Amino acid sequence: MIELTPAAVKEIKRIQKSRQQPESYFRLAIAQGGCSGLYYALELCETIPNGEQPYDLEGVSLIIESKSLPYLENLRLDYAEDLMGGGFRFHNPNAQATCRCGLSFSQKV
Repeated sequence: MIELTPAAVKEIKRIQKSRQQPESYFRLAIAQGGCSGLYYALELCETIPNGEQPYDLEGVSLIIESKSLPYLENLRLDYAEDLMGGGFRFHNPNAQATCRCGLSFSQKV
């Protein structure tokens, strides 16, 4: 399953509040593209897309795109701020290589 760190939970809730969508779902998916072939796609959804199931993690209603589940097994999602600003950090044991941006990766074969 996926782990959300306390910092990630706090940031997700901040985003939901700032966009006036406190009851929205936080959707995580994998898409083709990026520097390394695959990238993480994050969005807030008001409804659950067909065929997807919500998970309650640390008080966050998380939706994981079903075809993305194999890529996200044991993912740890964190949030951190540095001199360049803040952003989500993906710690994915299934990634063979990652791009410098941290959003793009290639899958282990």
